[in-house]
Amino acid sequence: MLLLYTDGVVEARDESGTFYRLAERLAQWGERTPDDLLRRLRRDLLAYVGGRLTDDAAAIAVMRTPQHLHRPASGETWEEPGDRGRKCPECL
Repeated sequence: MLLLYTDGVVEARDESGTFYRLAERLAQWGERTPDDLLRRLRRDLLAYVGGRLTDDAAAIAVMRTPQHLHRPASGETWEEPGDRGRKCPECL
């Protein structure tokens, strides 16, 4: 998963002036989807700053899913030599 964020996230401060330690928090979380991660980040960040940010903050999370490939059946050949796999018609 890839998380992109603006400086408003990591420069957010608690009431004592301590910066939000995103890397430490991410290491403790186990969210498996981008939506879950962003929901958790939003809740945690707002709780950390006491419910209100003093700067703008933005984040986006994306996840690459593996491409599903079909292999040739026994005795079948590909149209192009060296073709290792073909996209699943159901996935197109």
